[in-house]
Amino acid sequence: MTAPSTVLITGGAGFVGSHTCVDLLDHGYEVIVVDDYTDSTPQVLARVERLAGRFVGAVYELDIRDRQALSAVFDRHTVDAVMHFAALKSVGASVRLPVEYYDTNVGGTTALLRTMHEHGVHQLVYASTCAVYGEAGAGRIDESAPARPVSPYGVSTWMCERILADICRRRPEYTVLCLRHFNPAGAHPSGLLGQDPPHGPPPNLMPSVAQVAGGRRERLAVYGGDYPTPDGTAVRDYLHVMDTVEAHRLALDHLADAPGLHVFNLGAGKGRSVLEVITAVSRAAGRPVPYDVVARRPGDVPEVVADARAVAGAWGWRPTRDLDDMCRDAWRFQRLNPRGYAQSARRPKPKD
Repeated sequence: MTAPSTVLITGGAGFVGSHTCVDLLDHGYEVIVVDDYTDSTPQVLARVERLAGRFVGAVYELDIRDRQALSAVFDRHTVDAVMHFAALKSVGASVRLPVEYYDTNVGGTTALLRTMHEHGVHQLVYASTCAVYGEAGAGRIDESAPARPVSPYGVSTWMCERILADICRRRPEYTVLCLRHFNPAGAHPSGLLGQDPPHGPPPNLMPSVAQVAGGRRERLAVYGGDYPTPDGTAVRDYLHVMDTVEAHRLALDHLADAPGLHVFNLGAGKGRSVLEVITAVSRAAGRPVPYDVVARRPGDVPEVVADARAVAGAWGWRPTRDLDDMCRDAWRFQRLNPRGYAQSARRPKPKD
């Protein structure tokens, strides 16, 4: 890259978004962040800048459904590409709050697409999810598997994928790379960045286990012990967040490959049960993690594991970190930040 490209990151203060900011800044990109902090905190951006050794180009606190505010960001900056992470992403919460999920996830994506088009920006990397596959059964799932989402989160993300496919069919100037995440986990190896939602316990397993190991929460709830899996608990494909963001950066290099929509799974290709993750975090922390097996959670499926050979063949991307690496880094973040980001300094808002 002869000159830094400018990438607008929606949800840039979130778990994967913040790690992506560090990685892109490390590789010479200019980064613009928009986030409404629904499920994140502005404190994280000071840590992003500390790790990268330079400032994020600009940060805007806004809801991407506010097209006037979002349009003002595009007016102010020359944006080359967009990475879209902004969404509500809890399976359990989506079952309780389906309208909110459709409004935020689908409405936010359509508002973003309209604003991008009005400003001549037609390159997008979209963070999708394995939840679109639903109950796909045992074995590794490739991109040809039918979409059968069972939660409003999964359905809303699948709707966004369909919208993107329709746009790419009708407008040849668009290139969209849709990356289906299979359970990003872990933390930045420095221990400065991790997963710490500001409201209530994390919806994801690994940070929840780490918080119990660290004494921040008393016990872990294991949702379901009667699944048709080897130990009765749900099986997922966990991918280190740093492997995840490296794939997103690599996607920027491949936006020029061919127009249209291109879908890739991002996973390790190995399923791990809830009890296996608890054991691995306990090993990293050097202490047992107390837990209770409770009823299954609505919207969950027994097993989902990625076949990620397509992205390996197209881009040469393969994960380089394993479950022990994820648990070690997640535990380091918890140990160094026993209250999460609660005591971090807030990044000052940029002056107009």
